Amino acid sequence: MNRRGLLAASLAMPALAGTAQGQGAGAAWSPTRPIRLIVGFTPAGTTDIAARILVEPLSQRLGQQVVIENRPGAGGNVGADVVAKADPDGHTILMQTVSAGAINYQLYGARMPYKPEDFAGISLVVRVPNAIFVNPNVRANTLAELVALARANPGRMNIGSSGVGTSLHMTGELLKLAAGIDLTHVPFRGAGPMMQEIIAGRIEVGVDNLPSVIGHLREGRLRPLAVTTATRSPSLPNVPTTAEAGFPAVEATAWFGLAGPARMPRAAINRINAEVEAILADPAVWRRFDELGGMRADLAPGGGSTPETFDAFMRAEVAKWSEAVRKSGATVEG
Repeated sequence: MNRRGLLAASLAMPALAGTAQGQGAGAAWSPTRPIRLIVGFTPAGTTDIAARILVEPLSQRLGQQVVIENRPGAGGNVGADVVAKADPDGHTILMQTVSAGAINYQLYGARMPYKPEDFAGISLVVRVPNAIFVNPNVRANTLAELVALARANPGRMNIGSSGVGTSLHMTGELLKLAAGIDLTHVPFRGAGPMMQEIIAGRIEVGVDNLPSVIGHLREGRLRPLAVTTATRSPSLPNVPTTAEAGFPAVEATAWFGLAGPARMPRAAINRINAEVEAILADPAVWRRFDELGGMRADLAPGGGSTPETFDAFMRAEVAKWSEAVRKSGATVEG
C-alpha cells in the first residue's frame, strides 16, 4: 500500500470507531419495523386515550406504525413487566403511569416483577386530575355530604377504581384516611367496566382520571363531587377541589408518559422524545388533551420534558407514593 493509501486508512479507522460508538449514544436512530406501545389497562381508560392521541402523529413522524397493545392487569404491572423484559432495541415501549411507575413498588413490595431501574424514561406526556363522583341516586351533592353518608353507613358503601395500585385506588384510600370513613374498595380491570357498574347503580362512589369520565360528568350520568388537584380544572370549573371541599390531604395527580427498557439505546430515547415533544407542541394535538382536562408536563426549564427530567420525576414519585401507601395502610387486597 502506498503512503497515500496508508494515510487514508489511518484517517478512516477513527471515523469508523466513532460511528460504532455513536449508535448507542447521539447518532441518528430510526425504527426498522412497527413499534409496540404497551398499555397496561383496558381500552377506553385514560392510559389508552392518551396513547391513542399520540400514535397517529408519532407513526407519521417515525416512519413506522406505532401499534397499541393493551395488556391489563395488576394495576398496570402486567403491561409494564412486558416492557421491562423486552428486547431494548427501541421497538417496544410503555405508556408508563403513576401506578405501575410509582405506587405499586410499595403496594406490591416483594411481589413486584420489576424494579424502577428496569426502565428508561423517554417523555412525560400529560398530567390529569382525578375526579370523585357518585351515581346520581346517591344522596350526596358535595364531598362533605358523601362523607356524612358514609359515616352513617360504615362499610356499606362501595368505592370503585380501575385497579389496585392505581392513583384512583390511592385517592380513595387518602379520602378514607382523611375523613375517617369506611368505604369498601372494589377494583376493576379498567375504567370502562367500573363506569358501567356505577352508572347502573351497583357501585355508589367512583374515582377516575378526568379524561375517561368527563363525558359522563358533563352529560349527567354521574355527579362530580371534587377534583383532586390543587386548583380547579378548567374543563369542570364549577367542581371544587378536594381542598375546597374540606379535605386538603386528598390530593393526587395522575400522569402518563413513555418509557422503554433500561438498556434502550440513547439515540432511540432521544429520537422518540424529540418527536413526542414536537407532537405535544402542536396546538391541534394539545387541544385534545386540554378538552379532557389534561395539564402540560413542564418538567424541563423551557417546558415539556427531557428523558433526564422524566427519570428524575419518576424517582421523586416513587418516594412520594411509597410514603402515601405506608400512611394509608393500603394493601394489594384493596
